[in-house]
Amino acid sequence: MAYARAVRVGGVVAACGALVLGCTGGGGSASPPPTMSGASRGGTPTAGSRSSASATPEADPGKEPKTAAQARALIEQVISGPELFGTGVTRATPYESDPAQWAVLGDDCLWRLEPLPGDALATLTRHFQVPAAGAKGAVRLSATVTVHRAALDASWEQARMLEEDLDCTEQTQRPGERLTGLQSLSFARGEGGNTSGDDLLLETGQCVSDTHGGPYPYWWQQAVLGSVVAGTSVCGGRGRSQEELNSLVAEVLPRMLLRVQEEIGSTAGGASPSVSATKGGS
Repeated sequence: MAYARAVRVGGVVAACGALVLGCTGGGGSASPPPTMSGASRGGTPTAGSRSSASATPEADPGKEPKTAAQARALIEQVISGPELFGTGVTRATPYESDPAQWAVLGDDCLWRLEPLPGDALATLTRHFQVPAAGAKGAVRLSATVTVHRAALDASWEQARMLEEDLDCTEQTQRPGERLTGLQSLSFARGEGGNTSGDDLLLETGQCVSDTHGGPYPYWWQQAVLGSVVAGTSVCGGRGRSQEELNSLVAEVLPRMLLRVQEEIGSTAGGASPSVSATKGGS
């Protein structure tokens, strides 16, 4: 499990019979989850700042990192900084995770840090925030990139995460920090508007904190491209609307995947991930 899963402060969208954030509580009008492909509500791709992909891009195994040093260098090229989330987003404290550890969800639905396993070359999580201002509470965000030894290892990580989410609909991230009402969806390439990765996992629910309050809308999304796993998350705050939260994260994961494609992508297909994404249900 990637370290982001232990300190994850975001996810995907809650359901009430349909995937709409408005069912989760926390205020704001209903809106769909952030999408990776630039798809609108109806699933029709929209034009991105680069050419929209007609087919999912593929990784070139020959370009994938083979050593820990190569993996760390790739992560530095791919992972988000605060500027990718937009104006007003700053570094949180702590800003970066311990790259020697990642998180494992126990049978008791508690997250625990463990040494990085042998099938992963490197991982890094960065934490961000939109500071509290006036009547609005702080928003917590994260971005994670993990590089595995092989694409199959990355796929297994994704599969384990989905299984664990189904088993633990309520999770404790750390004392006083928990996720509730979790629901998950998985989309293979070409499904559900997924044109940016080999596999896309979406999770939604609510985040509750003894310090920050709640429950607030929470969502998380993670995608695989070759041996690279990238994810983003958001946990809302007091007075923050669904549209506001959506606008913070809607384009971050597609852009990170675009960076992955630029570093290790195959040139045969010539496709690039779209970076345009649904904002505020438009």
